[in-house]
Amino acid sequence: MVRTVFAVIYIVLLVLGTLPRLSRMKKLAPTLSPEEKDRLVHKTPDSFGKGMIKASGSTVEVKGLEHVPDRAVLVVCNHQSNFDIPVLMGYLNKPIGFISKVEIKKLPIVSTWMELMNSVFMDRSDRRQSLQAIKDGIELLKNGHSLVIFPEGTRSKGKEMGEFKTGSFHLAVKSGVPILPVTVNGTYNILEANHNKIKPAHVTLTISEPIYEEQYKDMDLKELAAYTQHVIASKL
Repeated sequence: MVRTVFAVIYIVLLVLGTLPRLSRMKKLAPTLSPEEKDRLVHKTPDSFGKGMIKASGSTVEVKGLEHVPDRAVLVVCNHQSNFDIPVLMGYLNKPIGFISKVEIKKLPIVSTWMELMNSVFMDRSDRRQSLQAIKDGIELLKNGHSLVIFPEGTRSKGKEMGEFKTGSFHLAVKSGVPILPVTVNGTYNILEANHNKIKPAHVTLTISEPIYEEQYKDMDLKELAAYTQHVIASKL
């Protein structure tokens, strides 16, 4: 319990500590090229993600960084824990935004950073808004910004994976970007496996080879989702 309280306080202070940088970035953003904006914005979620892992006392082992292309990608990842997000921000070594649930927009500071990261907020209860979010995501990918999706739709809170939903794979098919399969393993041991008390754990982040358009262009969405899930599951 002491570690959980300490970690929560530390994370809140981390968020508040980004306010001066947030103010500067909001002023700078309109004057920067998309590449320069992504590079400068990425420094904060990168350090924030590493800071959250440090606060939990956990360690992260990264495998396959050489597979990350130097271009926009759709990062497809399994979803074990709320700690998947800081792991991806801090250790993927690439500017990324997220396809995020709309409730995150209610969080001050965090939601503004996510907007600067080119994240898209999706209300799954509103079909029209969900379709618009997918369209917005496709445009971001076409314009060179990488996005992360969790196609299980919710946390598994363990090692077992849920079935990948096909809808979000429109993001890759319609934009023509590579799919980057990423496997996180062990994040649930930081929080969810401990009745939501934070404990140190060892996490593995495994990046598989990208799936390029030439490989998936003849697959339907169901085949593509199943193949991507197979690649991710094989690294658990």
